[in-house]
Amino acid sequence: MEQKLRIVLVAALWVAVAVSALEVGRAAAGPAEAGLAEAPARAEQEGARRGEADLSVVQRVDKIFAAYDNTRSPGCSLGVIQDGEFVLKRGYGMGNLEFGAPLSPESVFRIGSTSKQFTAASIVLLAEEGKLSLDDDVRQYIPELPEFNPPVTIRQLAHHISGYRDYLTLMTLAGKRDADYYTDEDLLEMLARQRQLNFMPGSRYTYSNTGYWLMSQLVKRTSGLSLREFAAEKIFEPLGMDNTHFHDDHTEIVPNRAYGYVPTEDGGYLISMTTLPMIGDGGVFTTVEDLFRWDQNFYDPAIGGPEFPEQMLTRGILNDGEVLDYAFGLGHGTYRGLKTVSHSGSFVGFRAQTVRFPDERFTVICLCNRGDANPTRLSYAVADVYLKERLEPVDDTGGDDESASVEEDTEENPFVPKPKELAELAGDYYSEELNVTYALRVEGQKLVLESGLPPELGGASGIIF
Repeated sequence: MEQKLRIVLVAALWVAVAVSALEVGRAAAGPAEAGLAEAPARAEQEGARRGEADLSVVQRVDKIFAAYDNTRSPGCSLGVIQDGEFVLKRGYGMGNLEFGAPLSPESVFRIGSTSKQFTAASIVLLAEEGKLSLDDDVRQYIPELPEFNPPVTIRQLAHHISGYRDYLTLMTLAGKRDADYYTDEDLLEMLARQRQLNFMPGSRYTYSNTGYWLMSQLVKRTSGLSLREFAAEKIFEPLGMDNTHFHDDHTEIVPNRAYGYVPTEDGGYLISMTTLPMIGDGGVFTTVEDLFRWDQNFYDPAIGGPEFPEQMLTRGILNDGEVLDYAFGLGHGTYRGLKTVSHSGSFVGFRAQTVRFPDERFTVICLCNRGDANPTRLSYAVADVYLKERLEPVDDTGGDDESASVEEDTEENPFVPKPKELAELAGDYYSEELNVTYALRVEGQKLVLESGLPPELGGASGIIF
């Protein structure tokens, strides 16, 4: 009985943690994005097509963003690139609600995990310079990390197959809130305390921000420059990306910055920003116009050697030979029969997506400053407009019935622990890896987690098991 109760307790705690982790907001790239993106095409009914027949291409795109195109809400900046030129670039909504500043293609956004491709590019450039090898043991440069057998390689960090636990989840488990401040030193100490990986390196793919933060530290230790300095010197300045940088100081003034927002239940908005200085897994501030210059480097390389674009697009391979869709900060996919290369980003009040159709030399860049925006869906809806004649027909089968997958709880006699069994589990539990103490207390016939986690996972109000 005690064993069953412990299983219930642990499962409930990790469910709560998983819910929080889903809200962290640093999304992964890959085929799942394309699957989500099919929605706008499915939703387009025949009647709507007839109604839009007389609209210009630009008018149809404007219609996609109509809900954001006002002076009362944040929104998105959009860039559409065809054959090396912008065919459309504009802003929808406001960059700053307090000062009434509208969004534009020159607005500077935080782009979350879309930043990862620039971290990966920095590592690839260092490998070209002979400063490191992609197959080096990470501990060769960061010996503070625990030793594992087999060792974790830099290549495995880049492809999310290292097994390192996601640091945002670890910090949440340690009681850190989104608004809390901690440093790179705090994070490295946390990782140094970890005694295990989530899985053997190279055995499976699990998206982890830890790997890309560690890559930022690798850049610093092998080049003598911070990732911000290295990327500026080797990538942003050569490409003329004058309004792009890795943002490692939250007090820094950024001209033309778009503020991040989240909606409230009463129809208003709250500012949603961060004070965290971590970069590598995220942290790039940029514009639609600057990302155009980066996009074109994949067709006409101006940085790196001749093999640079190919290396950036090289897919990860698991120990068993399975080839992944994830490359170096970029995900391969398909959308309605066409090949894509993309990566999304999601952190605090910002959402971002860049999706390239390489064979068509067509790219959509969508940067948003509202936490409820879905730039992936918006980007593929724009692609539907411009690539209409090249896309395969939509298989409108009605989709899966989400409710059909929900199983009813038919347990007639749910497990109810006895007071004595609960009392045996009550107490303080210290985690050396997290450096945090969890306090479990009995309240009636329930076990309550009183501390060790932030309010959204317990805290003073408690998680009840």
